Amino acid sequence: DGFASDDRFGEREAARLRDSARIGARGLKVWKLLGLRARDRAGRLVAVDDPRLDPLWAMASELKLPVLIHVGDPIAFFEPLDRFNERYEELTEHPDWHFWPTRPRARPDEPGFPPFDELMEGLWRVVQRHPGTTFIGAHVGCAAEDLRWVSSMLDACPNYAVDLAARLGELGRQPYSTRDFLVRHQDRVVFGSDG
Repeated sequence: DGFASDDRFGEREAARLRDSARIGARGLKVWKLLGLRARDRAGRLVAVDDPRLDPLWAMASELKLPVLIHVGDPIAFFEPLDRFNERYEELTEHPDWHFWPTRPRARPDEPGFPPFDELMEGLWRVVQRHPGTTFIGAHVGCAAEDLRWVSSMLDACPNYAVDLAARLGELGRQPYSTRDFLVRHQDRVVFGSDG
């Protein structure tokens, strides 16, 4: 009933992934519910790097299926919705895309959303913990505004790649950095669409 609803969720989903691969699945897509909205039965937020999901990532590795993972959105989605937010119009049209208030949590059952950096650090940890699994970070690794950070993750994690879906605006504002990034990581960047 909920994503990672109990401690055996990862094992059950790993079995489901094996069955799906047997009938033709070619990869796994992880939505941004992970880390932002998915809670376990105790009401705790399920972190991006929650160890209960390790069997799922291990199965993807065993089956040689890539994992397209989306754990964050533009940084403006994690900022106050005021006149300074560059995504003001978009977020007023789609309030469910707004992940504010963000705050560090003492407990995972606290309300609100984790800060953007917490999501990205969780993604880094899970990718490093599963070097045999190919992860593709959706939307330029979920951090198109910070190509230096994405580049460092690509350098540190040979099992990591990114797609370009729905982030051309962010890339277009930094044309020289984008060009350098794409040339440097050309074998780890895939085309993706999101429309």
